[in-house]
Amino acid sequence: MKKMISVLVISAVAASLAFANGGSEGAAQSGASSKGLIGVVMPTRSEERWNKDGNAVREGLEKLGYTVSLQFSDDDIPTQLNQIDNMITNGVKALIIASIDGSSLGTQLANARAAKIPVISYDRLLMQSPNVDYYVSFDNYKVGRQMGQILVNGLNLNSPAKRPINVELFAGSPDDNNSVGFYQGAMDVLKPYMDSGVLAVPSGQIERTVIGTLRWDAAEAQKRMENLLSRYYSGDVVLDGILSPYDPISLSCLEACKAVGYGSTAGKPLPLVGGQDCIVASVKSIMSGEQYATVLKDTRSLGAATVELVDKLMNGQTPTGLDTTSYPNGAITVPSLLLDSVIVTKDNVQKDVINSGYHTRAELGL
Repeated sequence: MKKMISVLVISAVAASLAFANGGSEGAAQSGASSKGLIGVVMPTRSEERWNKDGNAVREGLEKLGYTVSLQFSDDDIPTQLNQIDNMITNGVKALIIASIDGSSLGTQLANARAAKIPVISYDRLLMQSPNVDYYVSFDNYKVGRQMGQILVNGLNLNSPAKRPINVELFAGSPDDNNSVGFYQGAMDVLKPYMDSGVLAVPSGQIERTVIGTLRWDAAEAQKRMENLLSRYYSGDVVLDGILSPYDPISLSCLEACKAVGYGSTAGKPLPLVGGQDCIVASVKSIMSGEQYATVLKDTRSLGAATVELVDKLMNGQTPTGLDTTSYPNGAITVPSLLLDSVIVTKDNVQKDVINSGYHTRAELGL
């Protein structure tokens, strides 16, 4: 009986430590039938998309016979470092990492290389290290251009009803290299309209270092939007559009606008807002006529591509057809597998979101 109690206590402590360390899912005991243990680290479980990503990768690998340790770091860098250290100690055969801060993992990546563990940078590029083997993501520059194109299409910038059209700009987290591609792509689309006087930014806040949103925090974006509205938009100055890099930021900006009368006051319709990630709340908002559009990056495709890449590596195959020029990380140019994304508006929700099975009618309340 004492032995049984001891075992139970040890098991309970181990489970609580795993939970405190960011949580673990799918880390089954490695048995004789397993092809090997694969480590998967996602930045947080608090956001819809990262849960989808983590589960898609885990399920795909498990179907192929691998054992998976899936960890969520809850946006805490020391937790993520510790999770990766533990995975290396536990002898994972490959590491799939979606980082919180892409430049913070140098020691862990060097240790993985020393242990001959291939590292796949998942969606967020790992920076300032030569010890990154592959990058799997969407074409971030193209996604940025799509964000800009949302404003061009929705605000009819090629045949504007008035000049100037007032917009404010939001960017992603400064420590996430993806936000660089998003910003560059969007600005390459929008800058000509700014230069010609079609678009104006009344706040003058244009540079990425100024408009960035640390950790993609929607609450911080909402505070900034509130400040912009109170300082730069009074009298006849009306906000027409918002460049948003992320759906929760889009929704929070709309809430800030509604709080000061947009959408309910004559002559002040809600500003046109795009977004990214096609989360359920934003699709509902699009269908109700508030958020105008979002960029859908199908996490199922990203997960499947990552699983296929890992399986090739585990079977001694060399991946082909990679982009070897577009994604330098400050130390090397990382071989990259890039997927396509699509703009979703009310007109193609049925085709590209529901019919594809990305979200069900039930999830969208239909």
